Amino acid sequence: MNNRLYGNLIFELSHEGRQGYSLPRNKFSQYQVPENLRRQHEAKLPECDELTVVRHYTNLSQNNFGVDNGFYPLGSCTMKYNPKINEEMASLPAFQHLHPLQPDHTVEGARAAISMLERMLCALTGLAHFTFKPYAGAHGELTGLMVIDNYHRSRGDLQRRKVVVPDSAHGTNPASAAVCGLEILEVKSTADGLVDLDDLQRLVATEGSNIAAMMMTNPNTLGLFEQQIPEIAKLIHDCGGLMYYDGANLNPMLGACRPGDMGFDVMHINLHKTFSTPHGGGGPGSGPVGVREGLQQFFPIVSPYHGNFAVMLRALAYILTLGRDHVKEVGPLATLNANYIKESLKDVYELPIEGLCCHEFVFDGLRDKSTGVTTMDVAKRLLDYGYHAPTIYFPLLFHESLMIEPTENESLETLDGFIAVMRRIAEEAKSNPELVKSAPHDTPIGRVDDVLAAKHPVVTYQQLIHDAD
Repeated sequence: MNNRLYGNLIFELSHEGRQGYSLPRNKFSQYQVPENLRRQHEAKLPECDELTVVRHYTNLSQNNFGVDNGFYPLGSCTMKYNPKINEEMASLPAFQHLHPLQPDHTVEGARAAISMLERMLCALTGLAHFTFKPYAGAHGELTGLMVIDNYHRSRGDLQRRKVVVPDSAHGTNPASAAVCGLEILEVKSTADGLVDLDDLQRLVATEGSNIAAMMMTNPNTLGLFEQQIPEIAKLIHDCGGLMYYDGANLNPMLGACRPGDMGFDVMHINLHKTFSTPHGGGGPGSGPVGVREGLQQFFPIVSPYHGNFAVMLRALAYILTLGRDHVKEVGPLATLNANYIKESLKDVYELPIEGLCCHEFVFDGLRDKSTGVTTMDVAKRLLDYGYHAPTIYFPLLFHESLMIEPTENESLETLDGFIAVMRRIAEEAKSNPELVKSAPHDTPIGRVDDVLAAKHPVVTYQQLIHDAD
């Protein structure tokens, strides 16, 4: 059986007695593992020769998909290409072999790199200070909210326990606020997908003395630039709250505007998004938090170390490679690419909100709903054509959300190829809907039961033991 096609587990390729590696003879003294830490039975580990192991994991890697393989338009994730120079810099032995507990005088180069990155991020965001301890975006959100909470506590404003969050926000926003022990006040969006200023004024009028902060993502989850930020910031500041900027969508802002100039007091940056690190599959990440002058004293100790150092080095290499002038082209090019795809497909895919978007946009499924082909079906069919599917069914504002973010890296030829395939799928939905509904057809694994997989995931290998009979 070809394990590349059928996805055999390494356990299923195991044969008793086969070996692929021999440990060297022990040159050290014997150490007895305490009885309470010992296994009662030998671990059921796979027994394979080296060639089998190499082929198995090579085949698995070829079944994987990443930005280096093809177009990865995953909305709200900014899956941009990670230049190989970044990897070279992060792999330099002088950086790679550091230990977090080394004496300070032996890591001055690493500290200088972090300091340089901080200065660059301050220049790009308009904020005054950054902490690099958070390990990811959500960790950064929690850290930023702790800064805000510490600030209010220092002033004796102990009643400020509520955070205003737009209904279109990333799910981590209310989750982070809840983890921080704060309550959530939801502010509605208008039909245009922007924060409803009237609804916010109502909240401030009734809850102003209890509001600790407002969390905003700009551009928002629909890829739209919030046009009333000065008015929003004034409302929150006048009632004594602070403004928090979720930097997950910072990419289109590079070269366009800075959160600090717009009235935000605290923000986190997803270095692994905006400043390029391969982060598909859940990591690695880095979520440094920036604050305006005067708030740096409220940075909490969320980690004894400076987060994921290699991600910081990649971000530093990325900024230095682009330089002062070219980094300003990132946002405009990301915006151009997104609008090009949107305008090229809106006649066959439903665009619920017209107008200029920023880095990403959201379709509400196919325009022709009579085919019965859903957003899920379109996403699955894209796999057959060699494209990673966009984000689907998020944001929750639309029933058949299809969120597309091309980033600034993709060429016109790549965008045109994707547009052609999306149009072909729309045509297939009319001429042969069952072909789309039963997709994918050319992947190692076909249509799976997503609900069953989510409710009853199998995350460990259960070795089957058969009777001798």
